[in-house]
Amino acid sequence: MIYTLWLPLLVPFLAAPAGRRLASTLPPRQAIWLLTTTAAGLAAASTCALALLVVPGATHLGAVAALGHLLTPLTSGSPDAVIAIAVASGALLAWCTARLAQGVRRRWMQLRRAARLAAQASGELVVLTDDHPDAYALPGRPGRIVVTTGMLRALSAPEREALLAHERAHLAGRHHLFAAVVDLAGMCHPALRTLREPLAYALERSADESAADAVADRRLAARAIGRAALAAQASSAVASARPGLALAATAGPVPRRVAALLAERRADRSCGRLARCFAAITVLACLALSAGASLQAADDLHDGIEVAQGELSAH
Repeated sequence: MIYTLWLPLLVPFLAAPAGRRLASTLPPRQAIWLLTTTAAGLAAASTCALALLVVPGATHLGAVAALGHLLTPLTSGSPDAVIAIAVASGALLAWCTARLAQGVRRRWMQLRRAARLAAQASGELVVLTDDHPDAYALPGRPGRIVVTTGMLRALSAPEREALLAHERAHLAGRHHLFAAVVDLAGMCHPALRTLREPLAYALERSADESAADAVADRRLAARAIGRAALAAQASSAVASARPGLALAATAGPVPRRVAALLAERRADRSCGRLARCFAAITVLACLALSAGASLQAADDLHDGIEVAQGELSAH
């Protein structure tokens, strides 16, 4: 069982590079769902593997053996090695659990703060008197679009419409929830932290495409995003504090996003199909392998417990 449980702990190191490739090759909405599902699934499998690695060593404790009505400890190798693995796994599990609890609490506090800020405004658009050009989507019920006077002055009227459509797409797609899932998954396994950047890129690309559709002009959307990012970068004014959950059009690799908007969609469909398929198959295979290994290990553990309880004969 112990050897099987190494797979969920090692597979994320293989899935992460493929996940990063997906953000560049798949359509943005597909990439968002696949990256989020993969991160959540691999995080759950790796956490489950750590928990299962604790059990064999724990059965060497009298109290645990009595609680489980075990006649003998689970036999899965040298007792010293099993106990050492259980101690190390338990420490890692406690550390991950503490980080996850802190992450959930931080996200919850950020969401409550964003909701309070959003509730103070009566309309969808909130204009802040601030010379620093900035614009972002503030999640809440309902969400708000926050833009500074500096950003409004930096863009033309059509460009402002495209920028607002971008931020509106973040709110409509509930993009902050996808970002939260991947962020929390990265707290469960270090390899999954590398999926935050490609997911952020996919989220911005999805909003870019929605903005281009809303204004029916891809070049206008690309120009609006590029000018907004340049204005924010060139401004010497001090930016106002942006809430932690806010998503902004000026975030991420703007030149890549602008280039993707200016590229023909026909090229997106006709080129790179093999790369897209390979990356998607790799990620799904890693997810299936990790989940399958965890389930197999859990089944083996169940059989081992029944043997230790004297209910079955060891094979």
